[in-house]
Amino acid sequence: MQTTERTNQHANHREREILDELRLSGGSSRIQFLAERLNVSEETIRRNLKLMEEAGLVTKVHGGVHLKGHASEQPLHFRMNENPEAKRVIAAEVASMIANGDSLFLDVGSTTAFIAVALQKHQNLFVVTNSLSVANALAARNNNRVFFAGGALRSHDGGAFGIEAVSFVRRFNVRYAILSVTAIDAKNGFMLQDMEEAEFSRAAARQAEQRVVVADAGKFGHTAPIIIDDPRTYTRLVTNAAPPADIAAMLTANEIALTIAGAKHSPQSDT
Repeated sequence: MQTTERTNQHANHREREILDELRLSGGSSRIQFLAERLNVSEETIRRNLKLMEEAGLVTKVHGGVHLKGHASEQPLHFRMNENPEAKRVIAAEVASMIANGDSLFLDVGSTTAFIAVALQKHQNLFVVTNSLSVANALAARNNNRVFFAGGALRSHDGGAFGIEAVSFVRRFNVRYAILSVTAIDAKNGFMLQDMEEAEFSRAAARQAEQRVVVADAGKFGHTAPIIIDDPRTYTRLVTNAAPPADIAAMLTANEIALTIAGAKHSPQSDT
Protein backbone atom coordinates (compact mmCIF):
# COMPACT_ATOMS: atom_id res chain seq x y z
CA MET A 1 0.00 0.00 0.00
CA GLN A 2 2.75 2.43 0.91
CA THR A 3 4.59 1.60 -2.32
CA THR A 4 1.43 2.33 -4.36
CA GLU A 5 0.92 5.64 -2.57
CA ARG A 6 4.53 6.65 -3.20
CA THR A 7 4.17 5.73 -6.92
CA ASN A 8 0.96 7.76 -7.22
CA GLN A 9 2.54 10.74 -5.48
CA HIS A 10 5.53 10.54 -7.83
CA ALA A 11 3.24 10.36 -10.87
CA ASN A 12 1.20 13.33 -9.66
CA HIS A 13 4.40 15.31 -9.11
CA ARG A 14 5.59 14.50 -12.65
CA GLU A 15 2.23 15.51 -14.10
CA ARG A 16 2.42 18.87 -12.33
CA GLU A 17 5.93 19.36 -13.74
CA ILE A 18 4.70 18.55 -17.25
CA LEU A 19 1.78 20.96 -16.91
CA ASP A 20 4.15 23.69 -15.69
CA GLU A 21 6.46 23.13 -18.68
CA LEU A 22 3.55 23.21 -21.11
CA ARG A 23 2.31 26.49 -19.68
CA LEU A 24 5.80 28.01 -19.85
CA SER A 25 6.22 26.91 -23.48
CA GLY A 26 2.93 28.44 -24.59
CA GLY A 27 0.69 25.39 -24.42
CA SER A 28 2.48 22.96 -26.77
CA SER A 29 5.71 20.98 -26.63
CA ARG A 30 7.62 18.11 -28.15
CA ILE A 31 7.94 14.97 -26.05
CA GLN A 32 11.71 15.07 -26.52
CA PHE A 33 11.81 18.64 -25.16
CA LEU A 34 9.82 17.65 -22.06
CA ALA A 35 12.07 14.64 -21.43
CA GLU A 36 15.18 16.83 -21.64
CA ARG A 37 13.71 19.52 -19.41
CA LEU A 38 12.61 17.04 -16.71
CA ASN A 39 15.67 14.79 -17.07
CA VAL A 40 13.65 11.61 -17.66
CA SER A 41 13.17 9.23 -20.57
CA GLU A 42 10.73 9.92 -23.39
CA GLU A 43 8.93 6.69 -22.45
CA THR A 44 8.35 8.07 -18.93
CA ILE A 45 6.86 11.23 -20.45
CA ARG A 46 4.62 9.18 -22.74
CA ARG A 47 3.30 7.12 -19.81
CA ASN A 48 2.43 10.27 -17.89
CA LEU A 49 0.86 11.90 -20.94
CA LYS A 50 -1.37 8.87 -21.50
CA LEU A 51 -2.79 9.27 -17.98
CA MET A 52 -3.07 13.03 -18.40
CA GLU A 53 -4.95 12.63 -21.68
CA GLU A 54 -7.35 10.19 -20.06
CA ALA A 55 -7.93 12.80 -17.36
CA GLY A 56 -8.73 15.42 -20.02
CA LEU A 57 -5.70 17.61 -19.27
CA VAL A 58 -3.81 17.32 -22.56
CA THR A 59 -4.17 16.19 -26.18
CA LYS A 60 -1.41 14.07 -27.68
CA VAL A 61 -0.30 14.55 -31.30
CA HIS A 62 2.48 12.86 -33.25
CA GLY A 63 5.71 13.61 -31.39
CA GLY A 64 4.20 16.15 -29.06
CA VAL A 65 1.37 17.31 -26.83
CA HIS A 66 -1.03 20.25 -26.42
CA LEU A 67 -2.38 21.64 -23.18
CA LYS A 68 -6.13 21.20 -23.51
CA GLY A 69 -8.12 24.40 -23.82
CA HIS A 70 -4.97 26.52 -24.08
CA ALA A 71 -4.49 28.85 -27.02
CA SER A 72 -0.77 28.68 -27.74
CA GLU A 73 -0.68 32.22 -29.05
CA GLN A 74 -2.66 35.41 -28.59
CA PRO A 75 -5.66 35.92 -30.89
CA LEU A 76 -4.71 37.10 -34.38
CA HIS A 77 -6.18 40.59 -33.94
CA PHE A 78 -3.88 41.14 -30.94
CA ARG A 79 -0.82 39.95 -32.85
CA MET A 80 -1.70 42.24 -35.76
CA ASN A 81 -1.05 45.15 -33.38
CA GLU A 82 2.44 43.93 -32.42
CA ASN A 83 5.15 45.73 -34.46
CA PRO A 84 2.64 46.68 -37.19
CA GLU A 85 5.01 49.04 -39.04
CA ALA A 86 7.69 46.36 -39.29
CA LYS A 87 5.11 43.93 -40.63
CA ARG A 88 3.89 46.45 -43.22
CA VAL A 89 7.44 46.99 -44.46
CA ILE A 90 8.02 43.24 -44.70
CA ALA A 91 4.68 42.82 -46.46
CA ALA A 92 5.54 45.44 -49.06
CA GLU A 93 8.91 43.75 -49.69
CA VAL A 94 7.34 40.33 -50.17
CA ALA A 95 4.62 41.77 -52.42
CA SER A 96 7.35 43.27 -54.63
CA MET A 97 8.87 39.78 -55.04
CA ILE A 98 5.62 38.27 -56.28
CA ALA A 99 4.45 38.81 -59.87
CA ASN A 100 0.94 38.80 -61.28
CA GLY A 101 -0.05 35.21 -61.98
CA ASP A 102 2.30 33.69 -59.39
CA SER A 103 1.29 30.75 -57.23
CA LEU A 104 1.90 30.89 -53.50
CA PHE A 105 1.01 29.53 -50.09
CA LEU A 106 0.31 31.94 -47.22
CA ASP A 107 -0.04 30.64 -43.67
CA VAL A 108 -2.02 31.87 -40.68
CA GLY A 109 0.52 34.29 -39.16
CA SER A 110 -0.08 37.98 -38.51
CA THR A 111 2.75 38.97 -40.88
CA THR A 112 1.22 36.90 -43.68
CA ALA A 113 -2.11 38.65 -43.03
CA PHE A 114 -0.31 41.95 -43.75
CA ILE A 115 1.19 40.36 -46.88
CA ALA A 116 -2.26 39.38 -48.13
CA VAL A 117 -3.39 43.01 -47.85
CA ALA A 118 -0.22 44.16 -49.68
CA LEU A 119 -1.09 41.75 -52.53
CA GLN A 120 -4.59 43.10 -53.09
CA LYS A 121 -3.57 44.97 -56.26
CA HIS A 122 -1.98 41.87 -57.80
CA GLN A 123 -3.89 39.97 -60.44
CA ASN A 124 -4.42 36.32 -61.36
CA LEU A 125 -2.79 34.97 -58.21
CA PHE A 126 -3.08 31.27 -57.38
CA VAL A 127 -3.26 31.27 -53.58
CA VAL A 128 -3.34 28.28 -51.22
CA THR A 129 -3.96 29.12 -47.58
CA ASN A 130 -5.23 27.84 -44.25
CA SER A 131 -5.91 31.39 -43.04
CA LEU A 132 -9.44 32.79 -43.09
CA SER A 133 -7.94 36.30 -42.97
CA VAL A 134 -5.82 35.67 -46.08
CA ALA A 135 -8.72 34.10 -47.95
CA ASN A 136 -10.98 37.07 -47.15
CA ALA A 137 -8.34 39.53 -48.33
CA LEU A 138 -7.63 37.89 -51.69
CA ALA A 139 -10.68 35.86 -52.77
CA ALA A 140 -13.07 37.28 -55.42
CA ARG A 141 -10.52 39.94 -56.37
CA ASN A 142 -8.63 40.62 -59.63
CA ASN A 143 -9.29 37.16 -61.05
CA ASN A 144 -7.41 35.45 -58.21
CA ARG A 145 -7.99 31.78 -57.48
CA VAL A 146 -7.96 31.05 -53.74
CA PHE A 147 -7.93 27.53 -52.32
CA PHE A 148 -8.74 27.16 -48.62
CA ALA A 149 -7.59 24.15 -46.59
CA GLY A 150 -10.20 21.97 -44.95
CA GLY A 151 -10.12 21.00 -41.29
CA ALA A 152 -11.23 22.45 -37.98
CA LEU A 153 -11.01 26.25 -37.74
CA ARG A 154 -9.24 27.55 -34.64
CA SER A 155 -11.18 30.20 -32.77
CA HIS A 156 -8.21 32.42 -31.87
CA ASP A 157 -6.78 32.92 -35.37
CA GLY A 158 -9.18 31.52 -37.97
CA GLY A 159 -6.64 28.93 -39.11
CA ALA A 160 -7.53 25.49 -40.45
CA PHE A 161 -5.45 22.62 -39.09
CA GLY A 162 -5.51 18.86 -38.74
CA ILE A 163 -5.07 15.83 -40.99
CA GLU A 164 -7.50 17.18 -43.61
CA ALA A 165 -5.59 20.45 -43.91
CA VAL A 166 -2.20 18.74 -44.27
CA SER A 167 -3.56 16.32 -46.89
CA PHE A 168 -5.08 19.25 -48.76
CA VAL A 169 -1.87 21.29 -49.02
CA ARG A 170 0.06 18.26 -50.32
CA ARG A 171 -2.06 18.34 -53.49
CA PHE A 172 -0.45 21.58 -54.70
CA ASN A 173 2.84 22.69 -56.23
CA VAL A 174 3.40 26.42 -55.83
CA ARG A 175 6.23 28.82 -56.54
CA TYR A 176 6.39 30.40 -53.08
CA ALA A 177 5.59 29.21 -49.57
CA ILE A 178 5.41 32.31 -47.37
CA LEU A 179 5.76 31.12 -43.78
CA SER A 180 5.66 32.96 -40.45
CA VAL A 181 7.51 31.91 -37.28
CA THR A 182 7.39 32.64 -33.55
CA ALA A 183 11.13 32.70 -32.86
CA ILE A 184 14.55 32.55 -34.54
CA ASP A 185 17.81 31.63 -32.84
CA ALA A 186 21.26 30.59 -33.99
CA LYS A 187 21.08 27.06 -32.59
CA ASN A 188 17.66 25.83 -33.73
CA GLY A 189 16.78 28.14 -36.60
CA PHE A 190 13.05 28.74 -37.06
CA MET A 191 10.52 27.81 -34.37
CA LEU A 192 6.80 27.86 -33.61
CA GLN A 193 4.65 27.49 -30.49
CA ASP A 194 2.17 24.99 -31.89
CA MET A 195 2.77 21.40 -33.03
CA GLU A 196 -0.06 21.30 -35.58
CA GLU A 197 1.02 24.63 -37.03
CA ALA A 198 4.59 23.34 -37.43
CA GLU A 199 3.41 20.15 -39.12
CA PHE A 200 1.29 22.15 -41.56
CA SER A 201 4.18 24.55 -42.24
CA ARG A 202 6.51 21.63 -43.05
CA ALA A 203 3.99 20.19 -45.48
CA ALA A 204 3.50 23.54 -47.24
CA ALA A 205 7.26 24.14 -47.52
CA ARG A 206 7.77 20.83 -49.26
CA GLN A 207 5.23 21.76 -51.95
CA ALA A 208 7.00 24.99 -52.95
CA GLU A 209 9.94 25.93 -55.16
CA GLN A 210 10.97 28.80 -52.88
CA ARG A 211 10.40 28.71 -49.14
CA VAL A 212 10.37 32.18 -47.61
CA VAL A 213 10.28 32.84 -43.87
CA VAL A 214 8.87 36.22 -42.85
CA ALA A 215 9.58 37.58 -39.37
CA ASP A 216 10.12 40.97 -37.78
CA ALA A 217 13.33 41.61 -35.87
CA GLY A 218 11.52 41.12 -32.56
CA LYS A 219 11.69 37.37 -33.21
CA PHE A 220 15.52 37.30 -33.17
CA GLY A 221 17.17 35.62 -30.21
CA HIS A 222 13.95 34.14 -28.86
CA THR A 223 13.03 30.50 -28.58
CA ALA A 224 9.88 28.37 -28.85
CA PRO A 225 9.25 24.68 -28.16
CA ILE A 226 8.75 23.45 -31.76
CA ILE A 227 11.61 23.41 -34.28
CA ILE A 228 9.84 23.57 -37.63
CA ASP A 229 12.42 21.81 -39.80
CA ASP A 230 16.08 21.69 -40.78
CA PRO A 231 17.01 25.34 -41.53
CA ARG A 232 18.38 24.23 -44.91
CA THR A 233 14.77 23.63 -45.95
CA TYR A 234 14.29 27.39 -46.35
CA THR A 235 15.59 29.58 -49.14
CA ARG A 236 15.10 33.11 -47.81
CA LEU A 237 14.38 35.17 -44.70
CA VAL A 238 12.63 38.52 -45.14
CA THR A 239 12.84 40.76 -42.09
CA ASN A 240 12.96 44.46 -41.25
CA ALA A 241 16.42 44.77 -39.65
CA ALA A 242 19.80 43.09 -39.74
CA PRO A 243 19.92 40.02 -37.48
CA PRO A 244 22.53 39.54 -34.73
CA ALA A 245 25.86 38.11 -35.85
CA ASP A 246 25.15 34.56 -34.64
CA ILE A 247 21.83 34.38 -36.50
CA ALA A 248 23.42 35.89 -39.60
CA ALA A 249 26.06 33.15 -39.42
CA MET A 250 23.33 30.50 -39.12
CA LEU A 251 21.66 31.87 -42.26
CA THR A 252 24.94 31.84 -44.18
CA ALA A 253 25.83 28.32 -43.02
CA ASN A 254 22.45 27.04 -44.23
CA GLU A 255 22.54 29.01 -47.50
CA ILE A 256 19.46 31.04 -46.59
CA ALA A 257 19.33 34.36 -48.44
CA LEU A 258 18.64 37.43 -46.31
CA THR A 259 16.42 40.29 -47.47
CA ILE A 260 16.13 43.32 -45.20
CA ALA A 261 12.89 44.99 -46.17
CA GLY A 262 13.17 48.61 -47.21
CA ALA A 263 16.97 48.45 -47.47
CA LYS A 264 17.57 47.17 -50.99
CA HIS A 265 20.76 49.13 -51.41
CA SER A 266 22.25 47.96 -48.12
CA PRO A 267 25.20 45.54 -48.46
CA GLN A 268 23.46 43.32 -45.91
CA SER A 269 20.30 43.08 -47.97
CA ASP A 270 19.55 40.21 -50.33
CA THR A 271 22.75 38.32 -49.61
